[in-house]
Amino acid sequence: MNKQDLLAFTSLFIAVCEKCFAQPLSNALSEAESRHLSHEIELQTGLVVGWKSIKNYAAFVLQESPYKPENPSLATLDTLARYHFEAAVTTEVQRKKSANLYPYWFKYKDQIIAVRSTPTPPLILPRKTYRWLAIGLGLGFIIMLVFYFQAKDLEQFYDDFLNVEERVLIDRGWFVQSKEARYWNQRGQHTNHLSLFTLKGDNWPQKGEKPLIQNLLLRKIQDECFSTEVHFSEFIPHESWQQAGLLLLEDTTFTGKSIRLSLSYNDFFGGYAKPGEIIIQGIASLGKKYSNLEEVVHQPLFTLEQGTETLIVNNLKNSAVKIEKQGQQFRFLYSSGNSENFSFKELKVYEFDMKPKYAGIFALKGFVDTSATIPVKVKFFRLEGRKCKPE
Repeated sequence: MNKQDLLAFTSLFIAVCEKCFAQPLSNALSEAESRHLSHEIELQTGLVVGWKSIKNYAAFVLQESPYKPENPSLATLDTLARYHFEAAVTTEVQRKKSANLYPYWFKYKDQIIAVRSTPTPPLILPRKTYRWLAIGLGLGFIIMLVFYFQAKDLEQFYDDFLNVEERVLIDRGWFVQSKEARYWNQRGQHTNHLSLFTLKGDNWPQKGEKPLIQNLLLRKIQDECFSTEVHFSEFIPHESWQQAGLLLLEDTTFTGKSIRLSLSYNDFFGGYAKPGEIIIQGIASLGKKYSNLEEVVHQPLFTLEQGTETLIVNNLKNSAVKIEKQGQQFRFLYSSGNSENFSFKELKVYEFDMKPKYAGIFALKGFVDTSATIPVKVKFFRLEGRKCKPE
């Protein structure tokens, strides 16, 4: 790489890291962080930059590996620039069909060159103006520091469950509620996944039953406004009431308000005879004193009819549910498809006066004995603090 390319690449990589992690690149990236950034780039651009390359680029930019120079390809540079500019999702085949093969890299490089080459004319101001300018710059710097540390304090947590040893989960801030040892001890049976199971139980009120979700994996929520999501591999509920998803709680006793969003099976049609279906379901609860929950989302995805098995398996190879909170507004989204980079689709924006203190991953089948207990392969979880917007 020549000096201009090196300068542009260094600037671009730092910008990409700051966009992903919401803070400047100050330390080498861990394997988990590198995998996370690689995943984010693929989700947003449709293109791949390997996590090992990302880890090496970070070390190179920080000059922690001075004897191993990096020379990323034009395709990689363009992919990083596409992520930076939030370009539309594409594929490698589509990119190669373009007459201008790597437009975003050259656009970024030209901007960097233009900024460095623009001459700055001397500024001559009255002495009093310099004094006020110095005061203004000082105040501006203080304001920038305030905003920087506010953003830095926002939680940025993710887990790709490459290691599900209990010690590791605890160190990362997880804790398990209502542990069922037999199935909890099988949590590592699928490589690079956390395995939960649709065990008997529910937080939906039912006469004669105490609210219970076995092996509920929880962590504290640090910020008032946030976004959280969970991704599954090959989870296909097919009996009542198998489901898995996200649970937000005001407390861990199910006495306060709660919201859950799940990929679920449904065959209740008020007495009508219809084939079962796989749905995305959102439930809001006002707490223990209120027996009637509100089904805020009921989005059918697939009908379990004969001949649809292969279609359903392909479309649920990857699935995810996501909840965003901004003030009292909760935004529900989902994604499903045969590849990991399918986009999220908005289901609903729902206003609910609730301040969640815990986020959890759950799997259950309700209070029934007839449905099978099936595994749920959890491959990714994210919880990110967001700056609350003024009301």
